[in-house]
Amino acid sequence: MKGYDDAPTRDDDDAAAHAERAPEFDRETPARTTLIRGLDNRGGTRMGVIEDVYEDLDTDVEFEEFEAAVEDKVEQMGGLADEETAAMLIAHELRDEEAETIADIEPGMNDVKFLGKVTSIGDIRTFERDDEDAEEGRVCNVDVADASGSVRVALWDEMAAAAEEQLEVGQVLRVMGRPKEGYSGLEVSADKVEPDEDAEVDVQVLDTYRVEDLSLGASDVDLVGQVLDTDSVRTFDRDDGSEGRVANLTVGDETGRVRVTLWDDKADLAEEFSAGEVVEVGDGYVRERDGDLELHVGDRGTVERVDESVEYVPETTDIADAEIGETVDIGGGVIETDPKRTFDRDDGSEGQVRNVRIKDDTGEIRVALWGDKADREIELADRVVFTDVEIQDGWQDDLEASANWRSTVTVLDEGSDAAGADGASGSTEAGDRAGDTGLGAFAEDGQKAAAEAVAGETGGEDGSGVESDGGNAGSGGAAAATAERSAEDVEFTGTVVQTGDPVVLDDGQRTKSVETDASLRLGEEVTVRGTERDGTIDADDVF
Repeated sequence: MKGYDDAPTRDDDDAAAHAERAPEFDRETPARTTLIRGLDNRGGTRMGVIEDVYEDLDTDVEFEEFEAAVEDKVEQMGGLADEETAAMLIAHELRDEEAETIADIEPGMNDVKFLGKVTSIGDIRTFERDDEDAEEGRVCNVDVADASGSVRVALWDEMAAAAEEQLEVGQVLRVMGRPKEGYSGLEVSADKVEPDEDAEVDVQVLDTYRVEDLSLGASDVDLVGQVLDTDSVRTFDRDDGSEGRVANLTVGDETGRVRVTLWDDKADLAEEFSAGEVVEVGDGYVRERDGDLELHVGDRGTVERVDESVEYVPETTDIADAEIGETVDIGGGVIETDPKRTFDRDDGSEGQVRNVRIKDDTGEIRVALWGDKADREIELADRVVFTDVEIQDGWQDDLEASANWRSTVTVLDEGSDAAGADGASGSTEAGDRAGDTGLGAFAEDGQKAAAEAVAGETGGEDGSGVESDGGNAGSGGAAAATAERSAEDVEFTGTVVQTGDPVVLDDGQRTKSVETDASLRLGEEVTVRGTERDGTIDADDVF
């Protein structure tokens, strides 16, 4: 994973070389102003096949450079190619560097040429060169984009100063330069940049964005949204040996949701906000990861709490419609919660998982919360929406939803509705009764029965989830049904990832706590059979 850094990513010698050949703007041609002198001026030429090939080639390379490259090619091929053949080969190599779209640009190309719209202009930054007698270096980073993506263009020295004075967001530029891998991804170190007033590039640049307005390559994005989920700060090692930091928020508005990736010093912002708060993301830029758009925040970006009202209504899939292999959003009322369990991974690190069970008006499903998701405060009768969960084959032919790093977990406020999860907000009468009585007044099974009522369980004859004869939820049909379901005969096969009390087995998709007196070893694969209650198997047989 790459971080975000506006500091120069070019060595001083390289910068110095660029500084020597970086003249000022050509102010005599305002319609097509040249930011850096192009390779336009041909010196002496000689007639012949080399010039014929050159004349047919649309390139900014000077004829002398082209001619020298042809002569080198003839020499390299040891007489196997004459001048015309060598000229054709060099011309082909030059044409290969013409990028039809920004997505075609790759590190390692030579002088690539492409067209893009300016989406953001950074501040000029200065740096000291290795040569003490050399002037202070300057660089200005400009983000340009087309419909295929975006790339950062580094403008050096005089070109950087000219860009600050004359470039504007929304201009279309013709760029020639050398691609390389920078801290924020691919960047192009510019040799020549020209505004092109006649060209059109289909990239939207807005003052303020909604989630549905985001497009690959957009920069300087300001977006207001409701915080749906937060992650902890993670560290990683960059290729240059430095340590990077990253964290994520997920925010949503009335048009959708987006993951916000916070880099380095901005990563700490993730710990300042809680789900439900409204924030404004400033100066973000859009990137793609695993086919999804993400809004990134680097050192120029901001995330601030704002006093605005933003409505986020998730569009969830009915639990009954979820199928194995799909990645979906589901929502419902919490009817069971298991304690968090830890286990050792093959690499020696410690993992954690917690299972909850939710119900909507079409069915119910177990949700496995992995990693930091296991720490979320989710209680019985909460109404919860899980996004981007993967539907997997669970135990006893039951489906299971896996909430991993891409998923979000949102506990809805009282009175919130989840589209497609009517069961999560259904049975108002039952919910009111559960609230009046207080869930803490019930025994464990009674708590589950009350949660069933909030989730839309129709345990009583009147459909309220409470017995019509006035019996409380702790002694009603819903409690009996839940008690019956909470103690089941099961068989589970997995690898021992924790010994002691309890033993923890993992089958690659789920973990199970097991109460047993059997002596087991870490890494041993075993099958247990017994009664499962509240997520723990009381093993009668271990084999």
